[in-house]
This record gives sequence, structure tokens and C-alpha cells, in this order.
Amino acid sequence: MAIKAEGLAKAAEARRKEQAQYWVYLDGEVKHYEDARLGLMTHALHYGTGVFEGIRGYWNPEHEQLFVLRLREHYKRLQRSVRVLKLKIPISLDELCKLSVELVRKNGFRQDIYIRPIAFKSSEEIGVRLHNLKDSFAIYVTPFGNYVDIERGIRCMVSSWRRIDDNVAPPRAKITGIYVNSALAKTEAMDNGFDEAIMLTQDGHVCEGSAENIFLVRDGKVLTPPPQDNILEGITRTGLIDLLRQEMDLDVVERSIDRSELYVADEIFLCGTGAQISPVIDVDRRPVGDGKVGPVTAQLQKLYFEIVRGRHPKYRDWLTPVY
Repeated sequence: MAIKAEGLAKAAEARRKEQAQYWVYLDGEVKHYEDARLGLMTHALHYGTGVFEGIRGYWNPEHEQLFVLRLREHYKRLQRSVRVLKLKIPISLDELCKLSVELVRKNGFRQDIYIRPIAFKSSEEIGVRLHNLKDSFAIYVTPFGNYVDIERGIRCMVSSWRRIDDNVAPPRAKITGIYVNSALAKTEAMDNGFDEAIMLTQDGHVCEGSAENIFLVRDGKVLTPPPQDNILEGITRTGLIDLLRQEMDLDVVERSIDRSELYVADEIFLCGTGAQISPVIDVDRRPVGDGKVGPVTAQLQKLYFEIVRGRHPKYRDWLTPVY
């Protein structure tokens, strides 16, 4: 055990040293990660007053190209989110996209990556509010693999933690502070032997995973909760609805979903930039369908990964090449 712990510690230290040299953007400057410093009194650290995006890039080894997925769509959503928290990003949409590509290129990544832009209140002072505070903006890029299992399927539980309501803190904006709601649900699920949580709205309808949108397949139709059920308006979710309708000729219905429908669904999958498409094979210790990855999910996964790695010409407009 001591030898294993020592090996893990050495690997962590090697990753830390590598990470320290990544190029990041902070308030108009490109600098190494180790030189991008924030104070302990930074407002967003104490009060969750920030908004962010998660953007994936996929490496295609045949073409030696890195494709960033739905870059403009993510920054458009970020521009909507900042309005909710009275934040300002002094950079246009085109400039945000260009800056992100240049930052990835400068780091020289030739593997799957994750881009994390974040706008936040950076004043170093105590006091709960949104007004009369300094705004900051940063972009960080890191290598990134699978967030949850996308092959064998995952086991989920319905969380005892309800999804936060739009009139409490709007979930359609990716607000940093809101994610404590997700963290409570995720850890509850894992502490109970599951891989992921499924959260319900305050009135008991199915909402989403801890950080993923959700789809159910029932009797040949695909069901997904509507935006008014406090979901994040996912960019992956929107893209998958298009693929299910246009490429797979399936009827996709956005409607409120009862908890018990999870137990009688033929298939369930979670989706998101981080999660990609993750099949759910068990909910609350009840198998979904036959307890294996279903045919709709498998076909959708295959199509999705062809698209994101630049192997489907029809959807090249989803991608921004880096090199």
C-alpha cells in the first residue's frame, strides 16, 4: 500500500508541474497557469458569483487535427449567463472564439481537451451582492477524457436532493454557486454505491443528472424534460434532438416526466459536454430495459462520435479546427 501511495503521489506531482506550464488567459493577459493568481478574498470564491462554460475538443489522429465542438454556441450561452449575474465580458463573440483557438494552439495539445471559460466577480471584499464589484474573465484548457462511463453503462439513483428552482437561482445559466446542488446529489449517489444521480424538480418531475441532461426511450419515442422543468438548456441536448429527428427518424417529445417512468423506460441515457452520451442501465436498483446499452443509445453514440471527430462531413459546421 505504501508503494502504491508513493507512486500516486509522484504521478500527482508530475501532473501538477505539467499543469503549471499550461498557457491560460486572465483579464487581457496570456500567462502560465502558475502565474495566474487570485486572492483568498475573491468574491466568487466566497459567494459563487461566477458563470462558466465547458467546451470539448476532439483529436482526430488520421488528420492530425483537433476539432473544438460547438464553440460559438457555448460562448453565446455564456453571453446569456453573464447577464443573469450582472457580469460583463469585454470581448466580442468572434474574439472569444478566436482567443480560445489561439490558446489551445499555443498549448500544443494533440489529444482530447476541455476548455473552461469563466467570468466572475473578482473584487476582494466581503458582502453579498452583484453590484459595484469588479468583473474578471479567464480561460483555461486541459487534457480531458471521459467524465462518466460511456461504454458499459452507468447505475443511477434518484437523489433526495431536489433540483434548484428558477426562482431560487436560474439553472438555465451556468452559475458556479448553483453547482453545490449538483455536488450534493453526485456525492450522495456515489456514497450509496451508484455512479450518478438523477434529480427531480420541486414538484417531483424528472429534471436531469447532477451535470447532464436526460433522455428516455419509451415505445419508440424519445422523451426529455422541457426547459421549464429547471433543466440547463444543454448544447449537447439540442444537438442530439436534431440527430434523433433528422438522422434516426425518431419522434422526440419534450414534456414533464414522472419518476416512475424511469423504471419502465426501454432505454435511458444522460448527455452533456462532459458526459457526452452515457447509457444508464440501472435506476434505483431496477434494470433499464434488459440492463444493457440499448439500440437507440448505441446508434446515437456511434453517430455522435463520428461527428465530433470530424468524420461526418454533413456536420462539419459543428466543429472549429485548431491546426
